[in-house]
Amino acid sequence: MFRRFVVLIASSLAVCAAADNVKVVEEIAAKVNGDIITRGELARKRLEIEAEAKRQGLSGPRLQEAVTEYFANALRDEIDTLLLVQKGKDLNINVDSEVTRRLAEIQVQQKISDPDKFQAFIRENTGMTFEDFKLQMKNQMLTQRVIGQEVARNVIVPEAEIQKYYDEHKSEYMRKESQVFLSQIVISTEGKTPAQVAVAEKKATDLAARAKKGEKFQELARDNSDDVETAKNGGQVGPMTKGLMDKPIEDLVFNAKKGFVSDPIRRPNSFLILKVDERVEAGQAPFEEAKADIQERLTQPKMEGKVRIFLTALREDAFLEIKEGYMDSGAAPAKDTRWKDVAQLKPQTTTKEEVAARRKRHLLWVIPAGTVKETRPKTAPAPPSAPAATANKAADLAAVPEKK
Repeated sequence: MFRRFVVLIASSLAVCAAADNVKVVEEIAAKVNGDIITRGELARKRLEIEAEAKRQGLSGPRLQEAVTEYFANALRDEIDTLLLVQKGKDLNINVDSEVTRRLAEIQVQQKISDPDKFQAFIRENTGMTFEDFKLQMKNQMLTQRVIGQEVARNVIVPEAEIQKYYDEHKSEYMRKESQVFLSQIVISTEGKTPAQVAVAEKKATDLAARAKKGEKFQELARDNSDDVETAKNGGQVGPMTKGLMDKPIEDLVFNAKKGFVSDPIRRPNSFLILKVDERVEAGQAPFEEAKADIQERLTQPKMEGKVRIFLTALREDAFLEIKEGYMDSGAAPAKDTRWKDVAQLKPQTTTKEEVAARRKRHLLWVIPAGTVKETRPKTAPAPPSAPAATANKAADLAAVPEKK
């Protein structure tokens, strides 16, 4: 959905370097609230547009015409994505569990169990680092959620129309395998002494006992879990299928009934408590389960104009400065976006390391495993895709044939 807002990130492009003290720096082309867009990002966008046009069979004058046409909106699309990602943060929308689950699905599809080999596979097939690919996927999901929450909710699709679509497309809503919907509480042991680990274990044991006695798991997770991102959602991880989790945990939750709460599970850097919120078996998904997806599909064609109106409103409320020589084709009428802070233009560069600095987190018990951190990740600015002709690398990767 809304593929035009998919973020595609390539490796950093050095545009300036000092002979004795080499630093990767890029000229700032635009400022969008607290984020920036660089000349190098726009240059990479042009290369991505050209590569996609060539894949579609264009060459010669037709190729150059297509590149020129789509690149004219490159800065607009960069600004669109930054504004949507920023709005998502303001709305406290969290997609980390969805990103982790999608990465795990790709890893299972490709039959690559080793995390290092999987990251190498990502680099080879996308031209991006694993962290950049993950950020691209996160921003894509985040922008979709923002548009769905802020725009799609105002587009009404009649119930009868949804039912009709379901009746005519039932084969699309066949579950191929069982799923369990999980929530978690994570008690971190990272960097702790043996005595502190013992305290953490007692805390985890007490929380599991309280949950089994009937205290609300959602509130216990919110108030006690060290995994900040899932704690904000009451510990919800969402649906999981077989092959996405460590085998002992998979066997435990798939043999458990709805409402089951586990004892603390010892992990390398934490104690983990899991709750089975719901379970669904393979077979025909009922209408109520398919309803949200169908509504989203039927809403899309009615939304294009409304999305642009929403993005214009975000521009009107944003601090937006664009350097001379660059143009935002989606500019809000009458909004002054001229670059005003002349004193800060020398030098007009920033280190790419500063722009890209950020922390990451993973669910420890989902492939690929990671490390629990106690701070919220700081997402760096990232360039969006060009319009329709630009490749959706996440979709491309999902289509890569499985390794034999």
